[in-house]
Amino acid sequence: MQRRNFIWAGAAIVGSAWGLSYLRGNSSAMTTTNENFEITKTEAEWRQILTPEQFQVLRQHGTERAGTSPLDKQYGQGTYICAGCELPLFTSETKFDSRTGWPSFYAPIEDAIATTTDKSWFMTRVEVHCRRCGGHLGHVFDDGPRPTGQRYCMNGVSLKFLPSQAT
Repeated sequence: MQRRNFIWAGAAIVGSAWGLSYLRGNSSAMTTTNENFEITKTEAEWRQILTPEQFQVLRQHGTERAGTSPLDKQYGQGTYICAGCELPLFTSETKFDSRTGWPSFYAPIEDAIATTTDKSWFMTRVEVHCRRCGGHLGHVFDDGPRPTGQRYCMNGVSLKFLPSQAT
């Protein structure tokens, strides 16, 4: 019985050490820095212009609960812009119902987004962020519709919708 407890304790120690080293090695994926972005602000400045939910997603790489964004079911004509810096990111022409509970698009506006490798939560994904302010938008997956086959799964709280003006 003591040998079994020793093995379990050893496995727990090794697992904890591995988990901590993994998280420490990826801690930069959990915070957005101001490096290499056209728009830079201090944390206090971001907190002044963003709601607490927007700050948590855009600046701290959070995720809103599925099905909570009204933008998921928004299908009017218009443009989706970054809630942090108002850069146009997606058009309504590329939006589709992915049935995931988050607004999804098959393509961004050219030169609107940037991507990085996200190794948080013990998996590797492609993170999507605003190329101008670095705000975390969501992730892109290779299970979307034609013509790109990509699904840009965005947090609605990181976007604002601007309806097209009738002409």
